[in-house]
Amino acid sequence: MSTLDVLACAVLLASGAAMAAGPDLGTPISAADLAAWDTSIMPDGAGLPSGSGTAAQGAAIYATKCAACHGEEGKGGISSALTARAPISSINSAEKTIGNFWPYATTLFDFIRRAMPWQEPRTLTNDEVYALTAYLLSLNRVIGDGDVMNATTLPRVRMPNRDGFIMRFPDKL
Repeated sequence: MSTLDVLACAVLLASGAAMAAGPDLGTPISAADLAAWDTSIMPDGAGLPSGSGTAAQGAAIYATKCAACHGEEGKGGISSALTARAPISSINSAEKTIGNFWPYATTLFDFIRRAMPWQEPRTLTNDEVYALTAYLLSLNRVIGDGDVMNATTLPRVRMPNRDGFIMRFPDKL
């Protein structure tokens, strides 16, 4: 074995030991830090936070934080309409709205909480998200104007198109 071969073996052994130890970058995330990002809301309401809101409260929030994109009363603007026009008759995404397509009210809460307003996602309080959810459900005539949405009432809302989906994994609900 030549000196070069011995040197190559030594480098390989040393680099193997260094790689086994890892690159030593960052620190492990704590359970508390991870919990702050674990915001998933399930269809049955598991994961919903405390808070509440009504359609009247949501109307004021909508006017200041949502109407510029989604139009007056959710009728559409530079972004999609949010209120149902008619039952879905094709796969055209322009026909799909909260009232005629979404299967669970909890999905609406989850989406608003994660992604809205688009220029400042995750800035709404839980009460604001419940209020906006109530307002949009009310506009779509899914709930009454005076209904209060919270972690108990929101999962009980029966969306008009709930049975319009084929569940791929029904045991996961």
